[in-house]
Amino acid sequence: MKKPSFLLAAVLAVTATSAAFAATTSSTFQVLITVNKACSVVAGAASNIDFGQVNSSTPAVSASSNINVTCSKSTPYNVGLTPSNSSTTGAGVMLPAVAGPDTVPYQLRSVSATGPIWGNTATATAVGNGVAGTGTGATQAIPVFATVANANVTPGAYLDTVTVTVNY
Repeated sequence: MKKPSFLLAAVLAVTATSAAFAATTSSTFQVLITVNKACSVVAGAASNIDFGQVNSSTPAVSASSNINVTCSKSTPYNVGLTPSNSSTTGAGVMLPAVAGPDTVPYQLRSVSATGPIWGNTATATAVGNGVAGTGTGATQAIPVFATVANANVTPGAYLDTVTVTVNY
C-alpha cells in the first residue's frame, strides 16, 4: 500500500521543527587551588642531645640526635641552630642545673662529631653555617652532633636550650 504524500510531508515537517528547537549552549569554569609552602620542625624531649653520665676526667665527648623537619614538597629550606647564649657559630654553654661555679662549653656540628660547625647564619635564601634541605612532604630526620672538649668541671647536671630555626 502506498502512503499518501501529504502524510510523508507532515512527518518531515514535524521532524524538521523538533530539530529546530533542539539547541545547546556551553560555558566553562575553573577549579583552582593555591598551595602555600610550609615547614614545621619537631624538636624537644625526643630530640635532646644527652651526653649521659661522664667522669670529670673524660677528655672529650660527643653525642647526637635528630631534628625532624617537615616541609612542603620541593620547598628548599635552611636550618639554623642558636644556643641560648645567641652564638652565631653554634658554640653554646651548658649551665649547672643547681647553682655552681662552672659551665660546660659545647659545639654544635652537622654531618658528624668532627663535621662542619652548625650555627644560625642561615636565611631563607642562603645556607650560611646552617644545613640545607629540600622538602618532600614527609618528615625528614636531620642529624645534629654536639661535642664537649673537656668535662673537667664541678660534678653535677648541666644543660642548655638550643633554638631550631627553619628558614624557607
